[in-house]
Amino acid sequence: MQRKDIPNALTLARLVLAAAFFVVLNFFRFADQAPSAPWVLAAATALFALAAITDALDGHLARKWHVESVFGRIVDPFADKILVLGAVIYLASPRFLDHAAVEAGAVRTMVSGVYPWMVVVVLARELLVTSIRGVAERQGIDFSAKKLGKWKMILQSLVVPVVLIIVAIDPTRDGWAWLGWVRDVLVYATVVVTVLSGLPYVAGAMKVMKPAAAGTTDEPG
Repeated sequence: MQRKDIPNALTLARLVLAAAFFVVLNFFRFADQAPSAPWVLAAATALFALAAITDALDGHLARKWHVESVFGRIVDPFADKILVLGAVIYLASPRFLDHAAVEAGAVRTMVSGVYPWMVVVVLARELLVTSIRGVAERQGIDFSAKKLGKWKMILQSLVVPVVLIIVAIDPTRDGWAWLGWVRDVLVYATVVVTVLSGLPYVAGAMKVMKPAAAGTTDEPG
């Protein structure tokens, strides 16, 4: 393998690791009566962490070696979204539902701290930014990732494995309730940063649209 192929190989490896991560999580069920094997969350955490490392490496190496490619420009953000959105969807799935909390009528019923409405918010942000980028780049305008967007990805990449570790410890056990609060702070902070990271793209799009709208305004006859 030549050096110029390494960044793209890392990107493809991230897709493979993401797929393996999802397969492993299919074996997880949060239940007091029949808990999943301890290896499940450990393996899932390791796979996600490895995938996140490839995300940090592929872009860095491509820029360092000046081997950026169209393939990387398309597949790299695609792999990122598959990994993160897939993780968020799984964490909000019934696999992480605390049935005892549901029966008790508690407000916090997800042992992961991730709820379906959060999936909608994260997905909406990604779809909006992708749409804005697509329109802008067709007009020859550079809408590369903003600094806050990069911090968003870093935060998501850190919070997902931390949440999995907290679930493995089980914050519903006596004496471990404080972990549930730590989890909730991290998850809500990630959702807030995710939303805020989309605002610069919206602001940029509005700046672009104003001159375009002014140029198409009909002059009075």
